Amino acid sequence: MSQHAKLNHQNLFTGILSALLACTGGAVLIVSSAENAGFTTVELISWLFAVYFFGGLLNIALTLKYKIPFGGAHSITAAAFLSMSATQFSVQELAGASILTGIIFVVFGLSGLSDKLLAVLPKPLMDAMLAGLIFSHIVKIVPAMKDAPFVGFMAMLGFFLFPRFFKGCPPVLGVVCMGLLALWIGYDLPAMESLPFAMPHVVQPEFSLNGMLSLTLPMTMLVLSNDLFVALAALRKNGYEPSASKTITITGVATAAVGFLGGHTVNIGGMMSMLCSSEEAGKKESRTYAAIVSGVLVSIFGLFAWKVIAFINILPLSFIWMLTGFSLMGVFIQSLQSAFSESTYRYSTAFTFAIAVANISFLGISAPVWCLIIGIVTMKWLGEGTRSNPSLRTEKKLKG
Repeated sequence: MSQHAKLNHQNLFTGILSALLACTGGAVLIVSSAENAGFTTVELISWLFAVYFFGGLLNIALTLKYKIPFGGAHSITAAAFLSMSATQFSVQELAGASILTGIIFVVFGLSGLSDKLLAVLPKPLMDAMLAGLIFSHIVKIVPAMKDAPFVGFMAMLGFFLFPRFFKGCPPVLGVVCMGLLALWIGYDLPAMESLPFAMPHVVQPEFSLNGMLSLTLPMTMLVLSNDLFVALAALRKNGYEPSASKTITITGVATAAVGFLGGHTVNIGGMMSMLCSSEEAGKKESRTYAAIVSGVLVSIFGLFAWKVIAFINILPLSFIWMLTGFSLMGVFIQSLQSAFSESTYRYSTAFTFAIAVANISFLGISAPVWCLIIGIVTMKWLGEGTRSNPSLRTEKKLKG
């Protein structure tokens, strides 16, 4: 950070936008995942606190150490994956899977094994799996708008108008603002439940083969391909030179640590780092301030986890469905485009997507594992993906 650089309105506004990306749909996804899995309120508070408080601190620390504007908190793509997959696992098994994910990151960062794993699990198949898993969240927007047409109309209005009138504003912020305005006008919301303040608690992890196959491996690939690699590529594009090995290694240590508190991952984020390092964040020498603002707000959000849960609990289910669906719209479109834009992957991505949409477990093995197995077998049998591999191309670009 330059000695002459000062915090300005561009840094501040961009940092706030970056934090909002993490603190809107991401929080709703975690609450939804925990409720579907039957976690207690204390376990949910610990989960939210771990990924937001320590996720913010991680990105502040990376920013200050390397003078590079890292933005992030936790992996929203991994949270979307868990919203459909965590229901079959206990909080102890989730903790074990998260710790293993962090350990794998450390191994990747120190050895460069990500090349080989990405060759075995190509990005188009991973994106087809993710698009299929979150498809159910997207389609719930339709019945939600039918149940609450006024809120749905206002939310849709915000989705389309906010980015048009406020440069750099994420559409989901418009959904939040206009949707809450509609609720304030047309609904009598119940009083917020007075949840007691709860300190995060250490979770005794459980490790199992099913947890490793169904949670650890998919989460590892999703965070690498949709968060870490995207963030590193965005930073390079905007003129910075982050060390991929050091960043992934530090992320792994932090992810393993928050696993003991029930958190799924903490990491740098693709869109958040892209925002904080872009021209919208001001002059290059002052963009680190945007990342610091983002990290501070994310950490504060984590400190008030129990209040966040109490507020989300009073919102109508239809609005929760809308907010979740709209917040995942960008991830869904990007995953769908990535999965089906490569001409060398056809039937393998189609089968992977279809099995993920069905989300049916068989022989005690979850749908994400089956869809990847069938996708890989189809790919190998039909000789798909042999002419080009976008994941390897991305990795080569990062190594520059």
